[in-house]
Amino acid sequence: MNAKKIIITGGPGTGKSSIINELIKRDYTCLEEISRQVTLKAQKDGIDQLFLTQPLLFSELLLKGRQKQYIEANHLVSDVVFFDRGIPDVLAYMDFIGDTYPKSFIDTCKALVYDTVFILKPWEAIYTSDNERYENFDQALQIHDHLVNTYKNYNYTLIDVPFDTVENRTNFILKFINM
Repeated sequence: MNAKKIIITGGPGTGKSSIINELIKRDYTCLEEISRQVTLKAQKDGIDQLFLTQPLLFSELLLKGRQKQYIEANHLVSDVVFFDRGIPDVLAYMDFIGDTYPKSFIDTCKALVYDTVFILKPWEAIYTSDNERYENFDQALQIHDHLVNTYKNYNYTLIDVPFDTVENRTNFILKFINM
């Protein structure tokens, strides 16, 4: 039996990785965000912001990585697998920057379906920028809207995770999936 695939998504700086880290601490199976890995590899290769300079290449690398994670989840011995972002996030970000993408991106979103999607709203109190996160808070709000629209476009029901401590947000998610 395949594991239940659960996405935790949201714009930059919403607390996704903190929740994923808390889930890992609690011994849940989690597949971490791969965009930082793609960005850091590009920086090693001399490209400061691959998403800004070559958004389609960056997005193709992300899509392939997230496809690989999705397939990997089918082979894990676990009832539940949490993903720090899902495949539809790639399309939402491309829509955010107003760029086009091949039909294969859409086909992948339709073919690889997740069971549950939790979304975190932008939270100004915890928002910070760093070397891999170039967006400001207003852009984070716009990205959130694109994420909502993209996931709804693929018929997902989004579950809003309330602002709270990392522990309480994690408890909210776990309580919801164990209903």
